[in-house]
Amino acid sequence: MTIDNGFDAYAEDYDATLAHGLSVSGEDKDYFARGRIAWLARSLGSEQSPTAVMDFGCGTGSAAPYFFDLLGAQSVIGIDTSARSLDMARLNHLGRQSRFLLMDDYVPEEAIDLAFCNGVFHHIPVNERGGVVDYIYRSLKPGGWFAMWENNPWNPGTRYVMSRLPFDRDAVTLTANVARRLVRAGKFEVVRTDFLFIFPRVLRRLRGIEPHISRWPIGAQYQVLCRKPQG
Repeated sequence: MTIDNGFDAYAEDYDATLAHGLSVSGEDKDYFARGRIAWLARSLGSEQSPTAVMDFGCGTGSAAPYFFDLLGAQSVIGIDTSARSLDMARLNHLGRQSRFLLMDDYVPEEAIDLAFCNGVFHHIPVNERGGVVDYIYRSLKPGGWFAMWENNPWNPGTRYVMSRLPFDRDAVTLTANVARRLVRAGKFEVVRTDFLFIFPRVLRRLRGIEPHISRWPIGAQYQVLCRKPQG
C-alpha cells in the first residue's frame, strides 16, 4: 500500500496505525485484505489461475499469504519504494516463493500473470500515475490481469477513516471513473468495476447482499479489473 518514500517513517508502526484508523469499521486489516483477494478470485473465476503475481505497492507484505491461499499463486513479487517497509516484508513473509524488491530494482519483462494494487494510486502524484500504469503494463504477460483497488471518495466512511490515518490525510483520491480513464489511457481493457465493503461489522448480517449490489458506487473501496490485450 506504499508508494511514497515517506512511508519509511511508518514501516514499524504501520499495522498499529492502520488498525486505529480501521477500528471504526469494527474490522481489522486482515478482514479487508482477505476480502479483496477473495473477491478478485471470484471475479476471475475458476478458469483463471494466475501463477506469477505482482503486489505493486506491497508495503510490509501482509497480503502475500492470501495470494497463495486464495488465488493459488506459485510465486509473488512485492514491489515498493519504501526500503524499510520491504525490510519488514522480508522479515515476516519471505518464503513460499516470495520476493520483495524496490521498484527501481525490478525491470518489467512481461513475466507476470496478475498485478494487484491496493490503495496506492491516491499516494502517487497525479502527473506520475500514467508512468506507474505503464510500469505495470510492461510487467504483465499479454492477456495478463491488473486488479486496481482504490478507496472510494464517494463513501463518507472511507473519507473518515482516511482522516484518521496520518499517511492518508494529504492523499489525492480517485473516483472509479478517473481510475478507469487512467488504465484505459495505459492501453488496458476494463473488464468490470465492483464496489465492496458496504456494511460495517455492526451490520454484518447484511453482507450477504453485497455481491448483488456490488455495481452500486457505495462501497468503501472499489476494484477496477482490467486486462492487457493479448497482442
